[in-house]
Amino acid sequence: MKLIIVSGRSGSGKSTALHVLEDLGYYCIDNLPIGLLFPLTREATTRAAPDRLNRIAVSIDARNLSDEIANFEEIYERLGGMGLTLEILYLDASDQSLLQRFHATRRKHPLSNDRRSLTEAIKHEKALLEPLAKLADLHIDTTGLSMYELRDMVKQRVVGRREQEMALLFQSFGYKHGVPVDSDYVFDVRCLPNPYWDTNLRQFTGLDKPVIAFLEKEPLSGQMLDELTRLLATWLPAFSNSNRSYMTISIGCTGGQHRSVYISEQLGRHFKQHYNNVQIRHTELPHIKPAES
Repeated sequence: MKLIIVSGRSGSGKSTALHVLEDLGYYCIDNLPIGLLFPLTREATTRAAPDRLNRIAVSIDARNLSDEIANFEEIYERLGGMGLTLEILYLDASDQSLLQRFHATRRKHPLSNDRRSLTEAIKHEKALLEPLAKLADLHIDTTGLSMYELRDMVKQRVVGRREQEMALLFQSFGYKHGVPVDSDYVFDVRCLPNPYWDTNLRQFTGLDKPVIAFLEKEPLSGQMLDELTRLLATWLPAFSNSNRSYMTISIGCTGGQHRSVYISEQLGRHFKQHYNNVQIRHTELPHIKPAES
């Protein structure tokens, strides 16, 4: 039996993730009280359990009792001893993004009240859910993601991954927008020559041939790629051997348009030859898909 626990702050996309899992055959329960996890898993692991309980996804959020959330590490360890495959998917977004989503939908935050503003509720929720966040197998930062992009990411990273296989995500970003919170490795490529300062290249991105040609002729680009490839080729198997299921490698330049996009593409293409589940995402190019291999 496989159990996926979906958690994260309100407005981060938990319902969307749960709907994806339901569409793909998981038996899904929204806002399950933590205390009911044990009866549910006991029922699902009995010989008489129906096939539909072989894969279960439950959403656990701040509406649970705070004492149960605070003691979740002990609950997690007990679940791990019940002979099931357990994963925690944690979704989050920047405070500003969550504020905008609540204002747009005019929903009430579950932790806001007459004495706690929306901003305070969002910050309080982050602290409350920390016991779940620190145990998560996969963090997804949904800042800037559309509902459809989030659906695709859950399908590819969670459901598209074979059992005992590590899923890799190479993502470019711009430092002026902040480092993605879901990063496992972060590499800074701002030392490479910047195509932005060539006015003939500024309009292009690292997916376009003029920028690719510019960076390919720079010796530093080749050296950076070679050394990052060797580093990752050495250490990714060690993470995989320690039962790590997901790795997110973030590549940053100033604006996230040129150098980081190019390096992410090259690394992603290389490691697609060695791993079955490799995605490439460009956080500052939300409407542009990665180039085909």
